Amino acid sequence: MDIMLILSIETSCDETAAAVTRDGRIVLADEIFSQVDKHALYGGVVPEIASRSHVEVITDLADSALRSAGAERGELDAVAVTCAPGLIGALLAGVSFAKGAAFSLGVPLIPVHHIRGHIASNYIAFPELAPPFLCLIVSGGNSLIADVRGYTDMSVIGATRDDAAGECFDKVARALGLGYPGGKLIDELARGGDDTAFKLPRASVEGRPYDMSFSGLKSAVINVLRGAERRGEELDLRSLAASFSAAVSDALVPRVMDAARKLGRDKIAVAGGVAANSRIRGDFERAARADGRRLYMPPPALCGDNAAMIGCQGYYEYLAGVRADMSLNAYATMPIDKKEWL
Repeated sequence: MDIMLILSIETSCDETAAAVTRDGRIVLADEIFSQVDKHALYGGVVPEIASRSHVEVITDLADSALRSAGAERGELDAVAVTCAPGLIGALLAGVSFAKGAAFSLGVPLIPVHHIRGHIASNYIAFPELAPPFLCLIVSGGNSLIADVRGYTDMSVIGATRDDAAGECFDKVARALGLGYPGGKLIDELARGGDDTAFKLPRASVEGRPYDMSFSGLKSAVINVLRGAERRGEELDLRSLAASFSAAVSDALVPRVMDAARKLGRDKIAVAGGVAANSRIRGDFERAARADGRRLYMPPPALCGDNAAMIGCQGYYEYLAGVRADMSLNAYATMPIDKKEWL
């Protein structure tokens, strides 16, 4: 088919993003407006503030993306937008804008699942990557292992039963007094720490070897902190952060490697904001090398929420015939393998 330009919109949480991509793999522009400073005051994302901020900046951000890409509105072939999962008010801000944009331009509207978008971030970083492969997606709201059989054919083989890994990082960072967002701050604190200094739990789910649980780990760290406070002891916070990071990595890396062996996947991908963590990245590199499997991890800039990944996945959804009309809604939750948008 001819060259295809897609304007994509991502507003599932606290990042407003707009991008212009070509043929699903080439990023012409990727604009992101961060709300971190606004939410840091409260120690986490405030949904109402996030939604209002999206509405305030999305139009200018989309125009900025077009300018950066050197593209005119009339050159766009489609508009892709994250519709699920995420904060419902935040999603609606993006969906409403995308519907208006697609309608006014007279181009197709493509709904994109946020998790599928994270998987697609690897196609941007690694143009040679193609399904089938196994992918771990770890972010503030999601932690799951997906078997990616095709660009739009995938299924979940394991997921967290409670907190997502990124949520656990944020809550532990808050308990440590580090601030928000917690992932990067814990990563920095853990450097130079002894990752064996504190014995922290590695949970498992009976009968579901690829499911995860992080709630107990979070509670264990908080209990260590409270116990030391009661006894008037000073803790080695660097080592506590390192021990915590090791526990999270141990909950992820062995499961993914075992699943790859069981499914016969020689390619493993990692995606999502937590994939920027240096301990997890290092452990995956060592495990993949020892197992003789090819590993794909996007650079940290593509690990967090962005619109380029939505444009990339939107391209493959378009090729698969996925379209939405002006009745498109947003959904706080939705399975990754859902075939139709309601």
